[in-house]
Amino acid sequence: MTMMTYTATQLLDKVNAYLKSMPYSRPPKGLYEPIAYELSLGGKRIRPVLMLMAYNLYQENVDAILSQAVGLETYHNHTLLHDDVMDKADMRRNKPTVHNVWNENTAILSGDAMLILAYRLMADCPQDKLAEVLHIFTETTMEICEGQQWDMEFEKRMDVKVDEYIEMIRLKTSVLLAAALKIGAYMAGAPAEDAALLYEFGVKMGLAFQLQDDWLDVYGDPKVFGKNIGGDILCNKKTYMLITALEQANDEQRASLESWLNAFDYDPAEKIAAVTAIYNEIGVGKRCEEKIEALYAEGLDVLEKVSVSAERKAMLKEFACSLMGRKV
Repeated sequence: MTMMTYTATQLLDKVNAYLKSMPYSRPPKGLYEPIAYELSLGGKRIRPVLMLMAYNLYQENVDAILSQAVGLETYHNHTLLHDDVMDKADMRRNKPTVHNVWNENTAILSGDAMLILAYRLMADCPQDKLAEVLHIFTETTMEICEGQQWDMEFEKRMDVKVDEYIEMIRLKTSVLLAAALKIGAYMAGAPAEDAALLYEFGVKMGLAFQLQDDWLDVYGDPKVFGKNIGGDILCNKKTYMLITALEQANDEQRASLESWLNAFDYDPAEKIAAVTAIYNEIGVGKRCEEKIEALYAEGLDVLEKVSVSAERKAMLKEFACSLMGRKV
């Protein structure tokens, strides 16, 4: 009998149904209502879907790891909740952030509780899998904290190198995607080599995805991108684009960039246009696109090495490509 392969939509439905079944009605409401609210804001649920897809490469009963998948999603939303507090963000997915609906102290405490709940969900697995699952998850959570710290430190530095930036986004973004795939494969009993390859695949795709986000913030279509372009430029965010421009600029271009980075009173549209023009002169956009293409190709090459038939890997490959806006 052929083993069933689930679509991304089917897996997403399972994740959302499990999330809705979570018992967040216990007292005190002031702790649990913000958690339920944060998790209700939606999103693509990319990480739990990836975990279930990796499991489905080897096993059919994906329901068996819904606890771990939702645990990872709960952890991810914990990081978003705390990020919003740190960034003093007003909106998340077009809705008010938790600290705006309640207050900062509530957001911090509810975020802490989400981390604990994530561990509880992650630990709800067979005893023979428990140690390794918690090891992968714990290492990942620590790396994400490291990535966030690097990101904060980069805000005050003008000498950030591209390699440092790549490592920061690997820690802050890629490792959680990679861990989702590795935990799913491990819990399905996949060969260790496959689990490692799927982890590497997740890292490559995560890096490509973040760099594409950097590129889209400058060159994307706002209607497709889902938000106004130039946001990173306005807040002087150290992206691949800005770091590369600072590294490659001649004296005149660097002086102009630094002038805009140090400006306090300016017209936003003028700043976006001026910085983008410098990017165009240097060829930053093309360099970024080339890096994205290289990482994307490397990721697909890694996936090819996973010892599962191409037919069974097709859904995972299609999902990864869709995240990058590519066709298989």
